[in-house]
Order: sequence, then C-alpha cells, then structure tokens
Amino acid sequence: MMLQIREFLNKSEVAQMRQMLATADWSDGRATVGPQGALVKQNRQLPTDSPLSRQLGEFILQKLYQHPQFLSAALPYRTVPPLFNSYSGGEHYGLHVDGAIRILPGSTLSLRTDVSSTLFLTEPEDYDGGELQVMDTFGAHEVKLPAGDLIVYPSSSLHQVKPVTRGERVCSFFWTQSMVKDDQQRTMLFELDRNIQTLRQQLGDSPEVLSLTGHYHNLLRQWSYL
Repeated sequence: MMLQIREFLNKSEVAQMRQMLATADWSDGRATVGPQGALVKQNRQLPTDSPLSRQLGEFILQKLYQHPQFLSAALPYRTVPPLFNSYSGGEHYGLHVDGAIRILPGSTLSLRTDVSSTLFLTEPEDYDGGELQVMDTFGAHEVKLPAGDLIVYPSSSLHQVKPVTRGERVCSFFWTQSMVKDDQQRTMLFELDRNIQTLRQQLGDSPEVLSLTGHYHNLLRQWSYL
C-alpha cells in the first residue's frame, strides 16, 4: 500500500524546519549505506549523531505517533529516528531496496523495516526532477509532493530518487517496524478501519459498527506478532 498523508506538517512547521536546515553541515549520504547502495547513491545527509538531526527527528516522531492516519496505516511498533537528506546538481539515488534490518542509534535494539516514509520539505515547483519512483506489481509510481506531505510505502518495494537538475530537494525519511508484518494484511486492516470510522460517523455506535470493530481487533490480534 502507498499512502499520501496530506499536510502532515503545516506550512509554518515546514518553514521553521527549512530555516534550521539552511545552515546544516551536510555529509556524504553514502556513509549510511552498504557497498551495493553506495554504487547508486549520490546525495547529502545530516549525520545521524547531529544534534539538529536528533532535535528535528524527535519533533517528527512526536507528531507521527499522534497522527491517526499513520497509526492506522503503519500499525507501528518501532520507528528509526528520522534522517534528513538533500539533493541538488544532478544528485540522485538509483534503484534499490531498503535494507531489511536497521539498528536504532545509540542502542543495541534493531528493527525490521516494513514501512518506509518520506516527508517532503521542499515545494515541488522549487526543483526539477527528484521524483521518488516506487515500483510494484502495477508498475512505476512517481511521487513529488507538496512540502509537509508524507508518503508511506512498503520497504520491500524497489524504488529510486531521480536526479535533481534544478534547485534543491530536501526531505526527511525513516523506517517503521509494523506490528503486522504482511503488507496485504496491513492494507486490509487499514481499509476496514477507515470504513468503520465512516460508518461510525453515519450510524454512531450501532450494533453493526461495534461488531465490525470487534472483527477489526480480532484480526489485529491474530495477525500481530506481539
């Protein structure tokens, strides 16, 4: 499932974040990938131990775990603290699949990457190229969203960031381990939850709505590995 979460950050929050990132000390993005990824990756990132990266990442995480749509879609168990990257002057990230396991910085804990997220921090008209292209069984999907919007998609997807030929593309990105490993099951739960919320607005807590809610939680109980 690919899901666009509109206005995850408002324009004021985006502007403040961009102002703070404007003076950031970026480093070579290849430092955070293995040998294979380094062959196709050309961008800049904030170092993972950067105080600014930690500060902005914590702000995003707080909003993330309060956002009903993200919680419903990702069913998060653990999330890697958000990272930040920048592309300009033809920089790009060729076709790749995200690594299956990530270590949480500053700990011995690891997580399985089930869900990948990209938060756009630059307006699409401010740069050329830079589309996030995600491949699935239905073909290639190109994503270039307004600043403040978030795209969520399966980490198992083959994807790339196309070259930025004008301007600068700045984003935050992170991975989440879901309580439900299977993407198809997560998608079914998300659709069921969305329909339950719609019916609840129309019918209130009717017996039918309560019954469907019970089915939702029993499916979550059955499919969750916790």
